[in-house]
Amino acid sequence: MARTQLNLAAHVVRLESQTDFAGWRDAARRLATNDIPPEDVAWQVEPDREDGASELPAAQADARLVVPRDFIERAETVICHCDPERFGFLYRLLWRLRSEPKLLSIATDPDIRRLEAMEKAVHRDIHKMRAFVRFRKIGEGADERYVAWFEPDHYIVERNADFFVRRFTGMRWTILTPHASADWDGERLAVGPGAAKRDAPAEDDAEALWRTYFENVFNPARLKVKAMQKEMPKKYWRNLPEASLIPDLIAGADKAASDMIARMPTSPAPHHAKVKAKHWPTPERSDVVAPEADDIPELREEAKACRRCPLWRDATQTVFGEGPENADVIFVGEQPGDQEDLAGKPFVGPAGKVFDSILDDAAIDRRKVYVTNAVKHFKFEPRGKRRIHSKPNAGEIQACRWWLDKELDLVKPNLVVALGATAAQSLLGKAVPITKMRGDVVELEDGLRVFLTIHPSFILRIREQEDKEAERERFLQDMRKVKQLMGA
Repeated sequence: MARTQLNLAAHVVRLESQTDFAGWRDAARRLATNDIPPEDVAWQVEPDREDGASELPAAQADARLVVPRDFIERAETVICHCDPERFGFLYRLLWRLRSEPKLLSIATDPDIRRLEAMEKAVHRDIHKMRAFVRFRKIGEGADERYVAWFEPDHYIVERNADFFVRRFTGMRWTILTPHASADWDGERLAVGPGAAKRDAPAEDDAEALWRTYFENVFNPARLKVKAMQKEMPKKYWRNLPEASLIPDLIAGADKAASDMIARMPTSPAPHHAKVKAKHWPTPERSDVVAPEADDIPELREEAKACRRCPLWRDATQTVFGEGPENADVIFVGEQPGDQEDLAGKPFVGPAGKVFDSILDDAAIDRRKVYVTNAVKHFKFEPRGKRRIHSKPNAGEIQACRWWLDKELDLVKPNLVVALGATAAQSLLGKAVPITKMRGDVVELEDGLRVFLTIHPSFILRIREQEDKEAERERFLQDMRKVKQLMGA
């Protein structure tokens, strides 16, 4: 059938690879400016040169081809899909956009629904690769490197390789897949042909340690088998060292949960009090007004004695901001959570992990930005041994604004990112609808720009995995806008 279609088509486009977006874009421009309709074109990856395919005409110099920037970005994603008809499908969309410029906004159009489904599939595959690649060590000393085997559904290796370069810059690694392989030698990234699973190394010593860790962090009380299998489909299990533990962990979950509940204390864990005693050694005092600090370390030290609102009484310690004093951007969250309260550092808990991951995807180096919170003490409600986050009120936000103002004065950023409604209220002095103003840049009276977006904890609260991934992608796009604004 494919050969018949090639013979019938007036024009055959030969692409160099399955992800040859540059080749597709050039060919599409030539075809469209010469008014060659989609039904007259066949697309082929590395075709047989004996098929007598015609040469493509040159693009018409005086012809204008205007398409939305959004289409180019989305097409670059969809080109990674495994659907062999994707090249022709994208050209058909391009052809339609010439006469239907608002096509991408018509959610009910069958082609747009197909485009969105293909996009989601590629993004989901990219996410799965980042989550389920497991490296195995081979060699020692100068010969040490790490090799992983992964089986993606789509042609995502080249598109995903930069993520692994950023995440594992300091080690030499290779990721093998059936479609393509990525190799990083510490200085240069190379993408080559695919491989077979037998080319990957067998189990290494670190996998026993990883299984021990996985078994110990498994929480039977939070087990939802269907949700787990949706997030980690069984097709990935054969390449995950921890997968061998899953059947037994599921089988024993009910008993393990009952045992855990029976052991649960009715008051906060003792180490909370010990850490608090270390950071609050002095008796209760009235409000402390700190003198003017000359730098962030001095301001951080002064904040340890803050009594500007009652939150200090139950918190373990003050959680102050951290980052370079000359940072171009300050990220402002709501308040520290349980893990931040114990560690004394901002954004180190679950929301912080999401935050770090998305900053990494957006090519923003967290080490070069300043991260803080609108409120510096953890506000919570005790429930057994757990401390449940409680939202700060307007008075607590206002009391802590004094410290945030000092951080802004000392760091002097070009941009501030308000992560969520509490941060926005602190920075703007009033409550604003984040969902409506998300992505907006508000300029303060002193000229400081404030970019509004959600708090990354919002992503964690979404139950449906598909909705969670879509919201993560939206937040990633927000961070890419921040990246652009940082240089503006």
